[in-house]
Amino acid sequence: MSKTNQENKLPEINARAVVAKSRFFKVERVDLTFSNGATREFERMSGSGRGAVMVIPLTDDNHILLIREYSAGTHSYQLGFPKGLIDPGETPIQAGNRELQEEVGFKAEQFLPLKDLSMAPTFFDAKMNVLIAQDLTESHLEGDEPEPLQVVRWSLDNIDELLGQEDFNEARSVAALLLLERWRKSQ
Repeated sequence: MSKTNQENKLPEINARAVVAKSRFFKVERVDLTFSNGATREFERMSGSGRGAVMVIPLTDDNHILLIREYSAGTHSYQLGFPKGLIDPGETPIQAGNRELQEEVGFKAEQFLPLKDLSMAPTFFDAKMNVLIAQDLTESHLEGDEPEPLQVVRWSLDNIDELLGQEDFNEARSVAALLLLERWRKSQ
C-alpha cells in the first residue's frame, strides 16, 4: 500500500537556479535529495504565486456561457470557460467577476468556489480556482484580448454534445464541466 502525501517526506532542495526567463514564464532548475538518498535535477516553470481563476457562468435558464478564443499553444480557436490570472490585491472571486465582465459581458451576484485545480504539478507551480457564477447581469469591462471573444450559450441538457466538440478539449474546462455536473446532481 502506498503512503499518503502526509506520510511522504518532501525532498530537500539543495540548489535552485533560473535557467530561462521570458515576460510570462520562468524556468527553474531544482537540485533535490530524496529521503532515500537519491538525488535528481528537475526543471519546473514557476508561477506568479497569485494563481488564476476559471469561471463557469450559469444562467437562470439551465445554460452555461462559454467563450471561443485563440490559443497560441495549439494555434487554434478553443471553446472553454472564461479564465485569467488573479491580479495583485484581488481575491479569486474579485478576479472571477472581473474576468467574467471582460470576457463574457456579465457580472455575477453570487459565486460558489467549486475546486482548486493544479496544472501539470510535476512541471508547473500554478493553481486555478474554479468558480460557479450565478445571478448574472449584463456588465462590460475592457479586457486585454487582442480581438473580441465569441460568447457561446450552451444548454446543460446537451453536456455530452459539448464533450464531443472537437474544440472543447482543454483539460481544465473539461474538468470544470464535470465538476459542475457533479455539483448539480448534489443539489
